[in-house]
Amino acid sequence: MLMNLPKKVKVIEVGPRDGLQNEKLILSTEDKLQYIKLLGQTGLSTIEITSFVSPKAIPQMGDASELFKGADKLLSESINKPCLVPNLKGYETALEVGVKEIALFSATSDSFTQKNINCSVEESFSRMTELANMAKRDGVQIRGYVSTAFGCPYEGKISVDKLLKVVERFFKLGVYEVSIGDTIGVATPGQVNEILKSLDHEFDKDKLAMHFHDTRGMATTNVLVSLENGFYIFDSSSGGLGGCPYAKGASGNVATEDLIYLFNSLGIEHGVDLNSLIEASKFILEKLQKETTSKFLKATLSSEK
Repeated sequence: MLMNLPKKVKVIEVGPRDGLQNEKLILSTEDKLQYIKLLGQTGLSTIEITSFVSPKAIPQMGDASELFKGADKLLSESINKPCLVPNLKGYETALEVGVKEIALFSATSDSFTQKNINCSVEESFSRMTELANMAKRDGVQIRGYVSTAFGCPYEGKISVDKLLKVVERFFKLGVYEVSIGDTIGVATPGQVNEILKSLDHEFDKDKLAMHFHDTRGMATTNVLVSLENGFYIFDSSSGGLGGCPYAKGASGNVATEDLIYLFNSLGIEHGVDLNSLIEASKFILEKLQKETTSKFLKATLSSEK
């Protein structure tokens, strides 16, 4: 145990998009920009900014164009600023405001994609093919998200074969990286170990990211299992913000603070200043009027009182 850990990890901060999309309190664009500015001062190399979806579907993302233009001016050019794009209209809008990296998404479960984007997994890839071709033509990088990789709220446990096929289809689209999502936070260490070995057998782990939710308190343990398997790219959300509008009961993403604390304890390089990260999380949590789910941040804030 703890014998073959990577020396360095890459952290993808998804707080401004995945973290905020499920929040009912609609924040002002100014508050979101201040949050993004604070995140930009932490040393994070990638911050997912927003999602170009219909405001009717996700009201929190209704200011996507204005937000991206503001964030693009605020953040260093060295920081990647991906945005989620669900359809052709969203892509065209994103392109107009200068987005240089998009994220496309599907799932292992037809039931989930039906609830989420009103189509089957097969249909979702048919839709994404045109989008991917356009992005490649326009020189826009593409990242892929696979939801329900470890379990679905409607179909239960998902077979590893289904997951492998979806990941393969994403790479055929031309994505540079695929994020493997535990959308409802049901993954367990043994299951993660088994699935990662299957993924490692079929694909290059340099092109795979892990995206854990902490619904049942297993996220950091699952990250540790991932590290032991040589995986080193992780999605996380400052303060543990997040959830999924189409997965009832799914709590937030693994907190970036908890990951950084874990990496620090193992001597793994990550490039993120923890104190600056805490300030960003404190700001956004205050604006949302909510408490953090991050164990590390909760303990830190309690000790300051």
